Amino acid sequence: MSGGNSAGGLTVLIMAAGEGTRMRSTLPKVLHPVCGRPMVAWPVLAAREAGADRVAVIVPPNRDLTPGLPDGTETVVQPQPDGTGGAIRAAHDIVRESETVVVLSGDHPLITGEIVATLLETHRAADAAATVMTVELDDPGSYGRIIRDAGGEVERIVETKHPETVPADELAISEVNTGTYAFAAQPLVGALDALQADNATGEYYIGDVLPIYREQGLRVVAHTASDRNVNLGVNTRVDLARATDQARRRILERHMLAGVTIVDPASTWIDAEVEIAADATIEPGTTLRGRTAIGGDSIVGPHSTVIDSQIGEQARVVTSYLDGAAVGDLVSVGPFAHLRPGAALAQRAKAGSFVEIKNSQIGEGAKVPHLSYVGDAELGADANIGAGAITANYDGTRKNRTKIGQGARISVNTSLVAPVTVGDDAYTGAGAVVREDVPPGALAVSKHEQRNIEGYAKRKAKETDGADER
Repeated sequence: MSGGNSAGGLTVLIMAAGEGTRMRSTLPKVLHPVCGRPMVAWPVLAAREAGADRVAVIVPPNRDLTPGLPDGTETVVQPQPDGTGGAIRAAHDIVRESETVVVLSGDHPLITGEIVATLLETHRAADAAATVMTVELDDPGSYGRIIRDAGGEVERIVETKHPETVPADELAISEVNTGTYAFAAQPLVGALDALQADNATGEYYIGDVLPIYREQGLRVVAHTASDRNVNLGVNTRVDLARATDQARRRILERHMLAGVTIVDPASTWIDAEVEIAADATIEPGTTLRGRTAIGGDSIVGPHSTVIDSQIGEQARVVTSYLDGAAVGDLVSVGPFAHLRPGAALAQRAKAGSFVEIKNSQIGEGAKVPHLSYVGDAELGADANIGAGAITANYDGTRKNRTKIGQGARISVNTSLVAPVTVGDDAYTGAGAVVREDVPPGALAVSKHEQRNIEGYAKRKAKETDGADER
């Protein structure tokens, strides 16, 4: 077991030790992302939102799931794949130290803190020893069926992985087990020890503790969830796409209800960690990924991709690609701009059409209007870069920096060969190749004598004809 070891009243155990072979992937199933967040992180964050004092994830012995776990999450190793009951048995010590234990599944990303909280409300209001979350399905498939007694309380769960062994009347039941439970912890300690793997699969089922509770005279009830998506587990890439689609819809709805205009939700993708201020507008075909943040009154899109970037207020990003960039207030980007990691544009700056900027600071009001590359550079306030200008930042061994002063004017097709500094209010001539520092207020030109070669076209045509004859 790893992580913290402080005891708490409410413990949430998340089962994530399954092999996940149907995903056909070298990546552990529960690490596959759902809207930019590892699948297993969704139930962990839901548990915390519901007020869990302690959250532990049951993990396999041969795969490292820690890259997908939020900081502070405990892990418990399930030594062998012996079922859901085996998973909770592996956390026996944690159960013993708890008052209430909620069991979630690491491959059910649509669980929310609100859903967990309502389960606990039912559990406490009924003064139950165990509460199982259920849903009604038109096609219950291979899900475990809920068997109720005459009083409506839960008697047992019938597993249907081998339907030929299940009576027809039980298979016809539409109420199914979601794999989510709330337990009084102390009875669970003994019930886990009493579990038997005497079934067709040779596994321990956590649902089999319910009859043990009842034999002890303890109350077992059901909490029927109104949202069927709580039962949407991921076993295949098809399931992953379905879960992602539902999660995406929830994310879009959350932003719209918070005051964000999303012009066409059907063509907009927003990751779970993205933050958008009220009165921002997201145009069609836009993807916002990672830890992106967008300020109020900004417009992003159409057809823009923004990854792990910060966009200020009243900015405009049109049909562009931003990755690891910082865009200030009132900045204009695009169309067809590419801002790479380390690009930082101060207030009122501009990166225009077909501009690429990486690892560079663009000062307040500075402009790179079109068809330019700026890499490893610093542009002072109100500097202006003409079309086709570039910073030649790589000498074949290392990257070098270019510094352009305030108010400087870099003319079209200028090549700035780093390391080089252009002073405040300096100019460069069209087509200049600048290899030496330019003093403030100076004009840098590099003249190459033009020669016109008469008759060149005819001579070239004759050479070409001769080549064709050969």
